[in-house]
Amino acid sequence: MVEVFSGRALVNKDGDVVDPEEALRNKVVGLYFSAGWCPPCRDFTPVLCDFYAELVEENEPPAQFEIVFISSDKSTEDMVEYYHDMHGDWLALPWADPFKHELKKRYSITAVPKLVIVKENGQVITDKGRKQIRDQGLNCFRSWLEVAEIFQNFNG
Repeated sequence: MVEVFSGRALVNKDGDVVDPEEALRNKVVGLYFSAGWCPPCRDFTPVLCDFYAELVEENEPPAQFEIVFISSDKSTEDMVEYYHDMHGDWLALPWADPFKHELKKRYSITAVPKLVIVKENGQVITDKGRKQIRDQGLNCFRSWLEVAEIFQNFNG
């Protein structure tokens, strides 16, 4: 994943620029393609927030998992509002970054919401992250971790 975002900037909810090499190193990454205008997105985002909070914020040590929000909103303002109002404390690709189009093509995104779980090198673990979280809860993270080929510290 580090390679996928190499030379790019990600942002956190405070609007601070984050180095993807540091933020995504040795982690399973969820690419969350979503938009505030989309009812199924607004339905799933709180579920994803709970999943992320349990794995990362409430786990000691935090699970090796990060989400990058890739917006399909119609404007920067729409993206920022949706990101701040509904999303967890994860990262986002800035709305104006044209790289989002390349990512949509690379991961065959034809509709939102879509949660693609990838290895550190960008290879797809599953493009059914949303369904797996709904069906299996936290258990799906263990199966993602098994195929992620990263150094593991997760004991949850």
